Amino acid sequence: MKTTELRQKDVAGLKAEVKELQKAHFGLRMQKATQQLNNTATIRIARRDIARAKTILVEKLAADTSAK
Repeated sequence: MKTTELRQKDVAGLKAEVKELQKAHFGLRMQKATQQLNNTATIRIARRDIARAKTILVEKLAADTSAK
């Protein structure tokens, strides 16, 4: 997911996105464990997407608290 798409979402949307990405990452890990995953690079991509979403979430939360 691109950062521009993530930056357009609000805090609740970002939290939902992080949760969804974590579920997808868990599914990929289970596929790898059962040797059903063909492309193991998708695990790395999912992990980085989670980190990207969490970073933007923290930025938005920090901006909200500094505005108060």
